[in-house]
Amino acid sequence: MENVARDAAGQLSEVDPADWPVAPGWRGLVDSFFAGSTGLALLDFLRSRLSAGAVIFPPRPLRALELTPPEAVRVVILGQDPYHGRGQAEGLAFSVAPGVALPPSLRNIFKELQRDLGTPPPKFPVPGGSLVKWAAHGVLLLNTCLTVEEGQPASHAKKGWEVFTDAVITHVSGGEHPVLFMLWGAHAQGKRTLIDETRHKILVANHPSPLSALRPPLPFMGCGHFSQARDWREQHSSP
Repeated sequence: MENVARDAAGQLSEVDPADWPVAPGWRGLVDSFFAGSTGLALLDFLRSRLSAGAVIFPPRPLRALELTPPEAVRVVILGQDPYHGRGQAEGLAFSVAPGVALPPSLRNIFKELQRDLGTPPPKFPVPGGSLVKWAAHGVLLLNTCLTVEEGQPASHAKKGWEVFTDAVITHVSGGEHPVLFMLWGAHAQGKRTLIDETRHKILVANHPSPLSALRPPLPFMGCGHFSQARDWREQHSSP
């Protein structure tokens, strides 16, 4: 009931990883990080910002790890940090809560999905821009920084989250199943060295933001990543 109330509020109200459920396969990685010096420093930072009156999103920073167990991951889409507008962030990269107007990057993602696979945009307001269904079907929607303050993009960058999410990417790369990684934009592409390219497939394009989606040499619009992901999953599905 407490978690439901926090989700309804749409923002973080307390800093306790015990209140951020994750799938069992992630538990060891999560507990190890928050027991270490970097994790403890990150928690102290978050608590200090809440004490100072900061509005922090999302209410459950580890939701991507709650909805997509490590053994279920077949595709990884990397974002940077959560949306910083009130009511937008729901703990999944690029996803917004049902009923929230689509941010420009997500609008371009749906446009490319329709161009590439003929998939019509989702109905508004439900599911709208929520990508929960993707997360439930093996797509890990991971931001590299997992919290942000209202109206201040990248406000929690370099406070420790990147160490944690690098460990998540490395864990996925070391898993027993081949995974397809979609790296959109320079920030996501900077994580390429964490991925074992002899075992996994990497697709690279510009970020879907309107500022870069059409820009050469790797425009997001027309990249064909969704059809490539479909083909990859068909080729690597379990018998």
